[in-house]
Amino acid sequence: MTEIDSPYTTYAMAGVDVAAGEQAIAALRPHAERARRPEVLGTLGGFAGLFKLESDRWREPVLVSSTDGIGTKVAVAQAMDVHHTVGIDLVAMVVDDLVVCGAEPLFLQDYLVVGKVVPAQISQLAQGIADGCVQAGCALLGGEIAEHPGIMPEDVYDLSATGVGMVEADAILGPERVRPGDVVVAMGSSGLHSNGYSLARRVLLEVARMPLDGHVEEFGRTLGEQLLEPSRIYAKDCLALVAETEVRAFAHITGGGLVANLSRVMPRGLVAVLERGSWTPAAEFALIARRGRVQRAEMERTFNMGVGMVAVVDPAEVDRTLAVLTARHVPAWVLGEIHKSRDVALKGIAPDSDDTTLHGVRAVLRGDHPRF
Repeated sequence: MTEIDSPYTTYAMAGVDVAAGEQAIAALRPHAERARRPEVLGTLGGFAGLFKLESDRWREPVLVSSTDGIGTKVAVAQAMDVHHTVGIDLVAMVVDDLVVCGAEPLFLQDYLVVGKVVPAQISQLAQGIADGCVQAGCALLGGEIAEHPGIMPEDVYDLSATGVGMVEADAILGPERVRPGDVVVAMGSSGLHSNGYSLARRVLLEVARMPLDGHVEEFGRTLGEQLLEPSRIYAKDCLALVAETEVRAFAHITGGGLVANLSRVMPRGLVAVLERGSWTPAAEFALIARRGRVQRAEMERTFNMGVGMVAVVDPAEVDRTLAVLTARHVPAWVLGEIHKSRDVALKGIAPDSDDTTLHGVRAVLRGDHPRF
């Protein structure tokens, strides 16, 4: 006798439920239909997504692409059994990298790998991804669901996505446009976004032993609800700035924090000097620092600290930049200014790190946060 009662071995016996997969795909369809653009051809379910470019709209188009995931924030979603918000996070991480170049996000394709297909759970994820695409103005062009029994536990999943955008060749934003005297404008984050969750979970759930369903006075809601606050999507806001002001560069503040990410769009010979005194980080950052005894330098290279995106703008455009963002309900303020590296070194301003030579570091935080 074998361990298999049936005379035939099936895929289901190996842990893959084809019927559940078909149910999950059916649940995806209405969400994909919400996240469409006129250029999308066909419907969900083909072998590939089709997107027709409007040839009369672009003069010298350049395709821009980005791939990302949301890291260990998925562990909080799985523990809370709340899944739609991380779908929004996924879109944010991809489209806000695209818009840094000045690109308009056109479409996104997601990849979901699960230990076991649970149609209701996948429907929640799809709802969030579609919501994020609507916010970003891009289409959800398709994706893939992969069931990996025996490799992943049944209640675990991970997700990633690739997005494609378009920008005119002569409108690409980046370091070559940045000039001394330019001003750095911050755009407030909605919280941790999707970075630093390994440290946040370590401090809050393991060291401080705070329950996810426990009410936290500083937040006015549970810890889990606060940690699952979806990332702010800046794509349309940034494109509005490009259309209405003189933007030199954007930086999406993700893993590595303000200094590392802003340094990526700074040219050699220039340094962004940023003032901590210009804002107060939100309560979750103070809580992590306090409960985990996390030093400021570690906080600032792990979390966004309340700044999700920055724009480097012509100094004459600062007031207009702030007005556009305020009208779009994006918290914004002047964060700092661009200087020549030589001038910064002469003034004795150096980054909070062991390397005080400014070699390879093109952004500096100075001063103290009020009430942090």
